[in-house]
Amino acid sequence: MRDPKERKYFYTLLGAKLIGIAALFLLYFSVKTFFGGAPAYADDAAAAAAAVPPYINPINTMWVLVTAFLVFFMQAGFMMLEAGFARSRETVNVLLEGIIDTCLCGVLFYGWGFAWMFGSGNGFIGNQYYFLQNIPDTYGSTGVATLAFFLFQFAFADCTSTITSGAMVGRTGFIGDLLYSVVVSGLIYPILGHWSWGPDGFLNNIKPAAFHDFAGSTVVHTIGGMIALAGAVVLGPRLGRKFKRDGGGPMPGHDMTIAAVGTVILWFGWYGFNPGSTLSAMDMLGVGRIACNTTLAAVSGGISAMFFVYPRTKIWDCGMTCNGILAGLVAITCPCYWVSPLGSIIIGLVAGILVVFGTDLLEYLRIDDPVGAWPVHGLNGIWGTWSLGLFATGQFGMPMPNGADNSAGSIVKGLFYGGGMDQLIAQIKGNAAIGGAALITGFILMYAVKLTGTLRVSKEGELQGLDVHEHGGAAYPEFPTNG
Repeated sequence: MRDPKERKYFYTLLGAKLIGIAALFLLYFSVKTFFGGAPAYADDAAAAAAAVPPYINPINTMWVLVTAFLVFFMQAGFMMLEAGFARSRETVNVLLEGIIDTCLCGVLFYGWGFAWMFGSGNGFIGNQYYFLQNIPDTYGSTGVATLAFFLFQFAFADCTSTITSGAMVGRTGFIGDLLYSVVVSGLIYPILGHWSWGPDGFLNNIKPAAFHDFAGSTVVHTIGGMIALAGAVVLGPRLGRKFKRDGGGPMPGHDMTIAAVGTVILWFGWYGFNPGSTLSAMDMLGVGRIACNTTLAAVSGGISAMFFVYPRTKIWDCGMTCNGILAGLVAITCPCYWVSPLGSIIIGLVAGILVVFGTDLLEYLRIDDPVGAWPVHGLNGIWGTWSLGLFATGQFGMPMPNGADNSAGSIVKGLFYGGGMDQLIAQIKGNAAIGGAALITGFILMYAVKLTGTLRVSKEGELQGLDVHEHGGAAYPEFPTNG
């Protein structure tokens, strides 16, 4: 600083930097003001009020977004589970099918799926919000931003088509995969889902008790499981598949490591699937109850499946234990808001046994379902839906944006808690309507795709393996993949 030249250089540089910083701030505030932004010096409370209208609940909106991300992550679980239960030579096919299902579902649900499922119309189909046009800021009276609700429901829709693919592993042509995925995601799921979850769905008006499906034992899992069953029947078994009646048994999966990890990822995602269906973080008692019930049904389902299988096979079966966990999760998805922890354990225990009987039934009927999609999702979707009519405690009503509505008219009570047969009958009617329609439309769809010649790959392609035949390379190029 003692050198005049250095001192002059220092002050010139410092002044230039200060002028530049001031100019940037001036530019920032000018642009922000020009485009209508609130000035930085505005009162914080006033700015928050302007940004978030009073009818949008920011806490509930963020809750729905976070749980939507969890449900979306279930796709990774489905892909790993199905790939692990499949043979190594069809691993790439399983992975790509899961990825493209998600992409197709996103576009279709944006275009018209959301409109048909959640728009107002009539008791059978909605007729609003095509291509997300003219949507309100919030969906109905939920207080949740409509686009956040859309994202949450897209993740649910994505699960249905992925469930379908599990029963069709190893012999479905990729073009056939694309065709049935478009129809499931863009037609069957949104229309049948509207019957229960639409604002004016006809199952909401069953008398004397309305049909309830809290998070989708019917809407997601029964639909997916029934279409999967139709696909497995129309396709026929994989080449070389020999059933127990003929002296054989199920083909082993190629990697139980990723199948087991996929199961746990799905379990983790279910904490978005079920608690997120409150659409409200303000219903803290309800969210905690759902998360607890979800856990208890999963653990009891895994335990009952493992111990039920062991006396027959003398094997501690990892694959069946994984499916027992998933069966418990599927079953608790419908009644999770209205049942007690004890009820959840019983529901899970029954689900773990049912998944074994369901697998035995398919084996007896010579239906090839490589991952157990129908026993897990179809059969236990039915059980879970019916279980609400048995185990609803009569303590809880309907979830609302700011907590539960426990008024007398909203209480849900099952047979075992003095509620009589009304709720059980409503559950059976609703499940039969949606499940039956899913099975019928599933058969129509699969036979239609079969007529195009794209549903099943050629014998040569199946023997070669779908990865090489359809996708040009194996998942494990360093190792032989004849299995």
